[in-house]
Amino acid sequence: MAQREAIVAVLRRGGRVLAIRRGPSVSRPGYWQPLSGKLEPGETQQEALVREVQEEVGLSVSPGAKVWESETDDGRFRLHWWTADAHQGEIVPDPVEVAETRWVTPEEFLALTPLFEGDREFFEDILPTL
Repeated sequence: MAQREAIVAVLRRGGRVLAIRRGPSVSRPGYWQPLSGKLEPGETQQEALVREVQEEVGLSVSPGAKVWESETDDGRFRLHWWTADAHQGEIVPDPVEVAETRWVTPEEFLALTPLFEGDREFFEDILPTL
């Protein structure tokens, strides 16, 4: 089966990153992670980033840079990690997809459970270098 493409939004606000807890009706509910979503046909990674952030938490963001690439633990998705700055605006979570949101430091993120191993790797190895 061909891998699908997805983006991961590393939304930053003053030294913290937005973490979301997956909602009850999506796969793998309850996991903490950065915001993410699938690319739609014909969409660029930047367009997907802006759309997914708007849909899931109601923030308007500008894409920063692509900083990493990984794949999901089940191998179904190739993940394109992008930074984006979310300086202003209130978070309005989509209750279907997002159970909870928190602005966390990298250390606080690593203390959340459960986490996906790939996200742990990003927060331990990649984020400190950005």
